[in-house]
Amino acid sequence: MTALLVALGACLGASLRYTLDHVVHIRLRSRFPWAIFAVNVIGSLILGGLIAAAESLPKGVAALLGAGLCGGLTTYSTFAHQTIRLAEQGRRGLAVLYAASSVLSGLTAAALGYWASFTLWG
Repeated sequence: MTALLVALGACLGASLRYTLDHVVHIRLRSRFPWAIFAVNVIGSLILGGLIAAAESLPKGVAALLGAGLCGGLTTYSTFAHQTIRLAEQGRRGLAVLYAASSVLSGLTAAALGYWASFTLWG
């Protein structure tokens, strides 16, 4: 049953990532990969909150939202690919900015999610 919940969450997460990437790309047409940046930060925020609430959540909910939704929503491989691609295109400064801001924002979001969840549900 847990594997099914993870699969369902991953399906939802990947679908959300694809949709957000498509919409953001059409609207912004920016050199900065905003969509993947956003999904990675949002996923980090959610996962941080889930870590703080893990003991109070049913195992199935943690699997659905943690490994499933966050695992399908976030993407390290696309982040790495986009960073390398920016560097290959001669946009090394933007590649460094993207990599550094992604890591720092993801860690900050995870900490905020943890703090908010711990504060609300102790």
